[in-house]
Amino acid sequence: MINEFKRLLAINLPVNQSAFLWGPRKTGKTTLLRAQFPQSIFIDFLKTDLFFEYTKSPFLLRERLLAKEEQAAKHPVIIDEVQKVPQVLDEVHWLIENQGINFILCGSSARKLKRGQANLLGGRAWRFELFPLISKEIENLDLLRALNHGLIPVHYQQNNYQRSLRGYVQDYLKEEVLQEGLTRNIPAFSRFFEAMGYAHGTLINYTNIARECGVSSKTVKEYYQILVDTLLGTFVLPFKKKQERQVISKAPKFYLFDTGVAGSIVRRTIAKEKGEMFGNAFEHFIYLEMLAHSSYHEINYEINFWRTKSGQEVDFVLGRGEVAVEVKGSKMVDKRSLRPMKSFIELYAPRQAIVVCNEAEERLHSGIKIMPWRLFLQKLWQDEIIR
Repeated sequence: MINEFKRLLAINLPVNQSAFLWGPRKTGKTTLLRAQFPQSIFIDFLKTDLFFEYTKSPFLLRERLLAKEEQAAKHPVIIDEVQKVPQVLDEVHWLIENQGINFILCGSSARKLKRGQANLLGGRAWRFELFPLISKEIENLDLLRALNHGLIPVHYQQNNYQRSLRGYVQDYLKEEVLQEGLTRNIPAFSRFFEAMGYAHGTLINYTNIARECGVSSKTVKEYYQILVDTLLGTFVLPFKKKQERQVISKAPKFYLFDTGVAGSIVRRTIAKEKGEMFGNAFEHFIYLEMLAHSSYHEINYEINFWRTKSGQEVDFVLGRGEVAVEVKGSKMVDKRSLRPMKSFIELYAPRQAIVVCNEAEERLHSGIKIMPWRLFLQKLWQDEIIR
């Protein structure tokens, strides 16, 4: 039986405040909004009849809400999949300004709104984002399950998760990218999607990927931006506080929004908590926890990586050098693997230097905290790593 999770994100809006809620498909946006705003008027553009009605006649939103003005004024009006009918945003703007009606506008991509120069309400709406599940929302999180199934709620709980993940990836491409007309070269984008999966979490070489896909480097950069705008992933930029020739300062990395989706693209299954595949997925998992923490706790710290041209690397640098985090999948971290972290400490003197790993107990070596991953996540969500 599929259980509901108590989500950490709480949309607390003061009087006369509207909001956008963004998040990838199936992360639970609709469920969250129905639970937190049970008395709100709910308009869902996934319903075909409503989609066609409002596309043809967006003024219907104004006329129908004015007929229910008393109810609409008491609770925010929720519009789900708002990116499908961008024309209604002018009506939303008018109702906010002239009738004091507030809205929560929910969707999985703002790209179509931006490209169509839709009315994004000029700062009148706060921005919230819902991520897949995080460790704090799951009792007794199963790490291998999280890495293989991913943390989209229904996928994490399903036993036959591979079929669901394949369908999810195909549907996302079809509904978000192809139907919305975000790219015209469908075969090239499909080839890019697979190539991106194999380059996931590493330095992006636009030229190599372009050669594999048969398009230009500029087009590959545009494809990556489509993934960012449709909430499928995020860039991690290199950290460079000083002007140093030996530090990589331009090539970014890219991480998808879910470990299961990343694994599905390259047909990956992790059987044991060891090996290169486990280590890469484990690093991805820790990154997503930090990304969600930064957003949910409204700290909004930067997450970068540090790498020298000689190959020394620290996986994540938080808050412009305040905290350095290295992720190791091993059950025992050896001294040799700590050399890059020691080099980073000598150059930048972070407040904390942490190696997140699979060891049983926390220990301290040369000022570096070697920390079991469960303890790290506990401290992260208690704001003890960064605040």
